[in-house]
Amino acid sequence: MVVRTRQEYLSSLKEMRPNIYKFGELIRDVTTHPATRRTVESHARAFDAAQDPQREKIFTTISSFSGEKIMRFTSLMTTKEEVTANPLMKRQCYRQTGTCTGGLCVGWNALNTMWAVTHDMDKEYGTDYQERLKKWILHCQENSLVVAGALTDAKGDRSKPPSRQANPDSFVHIVERRPGGIVVRGAKLMICGAAASNEIFVLPGSGYREPDKDFAVAFVVPRDIEGLTLVECRRPSDSRDLEEGFDSPLETGITQSYLLFDNVFVPNERVFMAGEFRHTGNIIRYFTANYRACIGACVTGQGDIMIGAAVLMARANGLSAKLFRDKIIQMSVNNETTFGVGLGAIAMGYRHPSGVWFADDLLAHANKIHVATLPYEVKRLLQEIGGGIVETGCFPSYKDFNHEDYGSFVQACIKAGEVSAETRARAARLAEWLTIGGGVPGCMHGGGSPDGARLVVRANTSMDLYAKMAADLAGITEEVKEPEA
Repeated sequence: MVVRTRQEYLSSLKEMRPNIYKFGELIRDVTTHPATRRTVESHARAFDAAQDPQREKIFTTISSFSGEKIMRFTSLMTTKEEVTANPLMKRQCYRQTGTCTGGLCVGWNALNTMWAVTHDMDKEYGTDYQERLKKWILHCQENSLVVAGALTDAKGDRSKPPSRQANPDSFVHIVERRPGGIVVRGAKLMICGAAASNEIFVLPGSGYREPDKDFAVAFVVPRDIEGLTLVECRRPSDSRDLEEGFDSPLETGITQSYLLFDNVFVPNERVFMAGEFRHTGNIIRYFTANYRACIGACVTGQGDIMIGAAVLMARANGLSAKLFRDKIIQMSVNNETTFGVGLGAIAMGYRHPSGVWFADDLLAHANKIHVATLPYEVKRLLQEIGGGIVETGCFPSYKDFNHEDYGSFVQACIKAGEVSAETRARAARLAEWLTIGGGVPGCMHGGGSPDGARLVVRANTSMDLYAKMAADLAGITEEVKEPEA
């Protein structure tokens, strides 16, 4: 088994059937098209890292199935040390790209989640889902596949379950069962890294009841399978990201996609749930525990870059970064809070009977709430340090900066400290991109809503137990009841 190189990864994408659209245009080569090449580059850097002796141990591991060296993001995580390697890799990914690499993340979590759930279903129903999954995981490891994970459905009317939707395609669901497989329809939305992925791992987006059993479906398909169309949808700033020079501050980036499944046939060997609705709740529980424990590392990695951008901006403005020491310290504290709470959730986790390790629910979801708040404070502090050139949006374009008639005057306006006008412009545009532009990750809703995380925290906060502990310490013997509403 050989870990893929960058070129082998890029070649695998070039060989895929074009099925991705943006602005009404079919993207024929995701590795070169302006709308997708940056997300491909972000993912390709993981393969560079796997070949680098300094980063190899972060990005590769040994397969628990074959004993061979594999890309880490294709592995089963069976110990807390292996789960801890997940946020370590994510933080490094952000440090080397500045942005999300969703194809190295969500599909990895999905295969670990389904390893546990297939174990449970096989035990209850006598199915062979886990053996199917094992064969696919080996295929994934042998080919170093980049796999996007797809949970979020269109959802439709939020007050109604899938089976009562006016448009059943608001959720991915089974429309036909055949001897050799199933046919599925529906949509998954806002799927990160899909354009840079070889395959798509689909999970149910919520816990379901019996009327919704056709929506209880988990499977994996090639990204270019017949019947699947991807529509790229990125934040409003992406038009500037497509420009040249410092207007597009990085060679990296992320895209998100609508995945439209139009009667897609999935063979049985790639189906890992088909109607077992009672186990959908555990999919969400297991998935969110590890995902929300580890997502703090994503924002921490970008936070590291934001600290660096703050230092660059201060110096480019002609000021010592030491003047902003208190702000930079707070940025670092916020970074390490999300990173540390995630590591704590992993350390306090448990091993599922299937062998995979899951983080502690309470700490993992508490971390998601921090992720929905603290990174925005880091961004605000970067804007404070950088000044109006970062935050107001009043910043000349690269073409104006170099215009033959007035460009030199613009450059003279931008130059501040000892460094060149272009260096200050590049630092400012990077800071803008990180704080209000295309580099803003899904802190609020990436990995799910913070309100959903609060529900889990509420369910795991034992108010009555804590009240009894307090009463015992205070010597209170009288029962203190909750007043009736």
